[in-house]
Amino acid sequence: MNIHQYLPHRPPMQMVDTVINISNTQVVTEFLIKPSCIFTENNLLAEIGLIENMAQTCSAIVGQFLVSENNNNKLIGYLSTIKEAQIFSLPSIQQTVRTEAQLLSRLDTDAFYLCALQCQSFCNHTLLATAQMNLVISIYQK
Repeated sequence: MNIHQYLPHRPPMQMVDTVINISNTQVVTEFLIKPSCIFTENNLLAEIGLIENMAQTCSAIVGQFLVSENNNNKLIGYLSTIKEAQIFSLPSIQQTVRTEAQLLSRLDTDAFYLCALQCQSFCNHTLLATAQMNLVISIYQK
């Protein structure tokens, strides 16, 4: 599935290429690290790139149920908190990062949605990083 139906990000800030699987509580994405990626250092995806990839993956799970609920509105997502993050390894340029996220909780108000998510990133079945993060999705009129 194309990520653009769930996220507004475009290159060079787009850190997710494809949605492999998505449900109301889980999402799996993939991202090919290209030489043009702005978050690379010494031919590796930097830590901030891995965090951004995880945040965008988490945003996809949140965005997918809000897109259908708010067709007449624009959605803006913010990474509000990284509760915990561990980075074990960094992938190289031309490798594909597979990221899995699970929705832990969701609080809805009239103005925003607050979601807690758990996320893991892998490359070739090797665990790269884990994180628990909170996202805020705000709604505004077009």
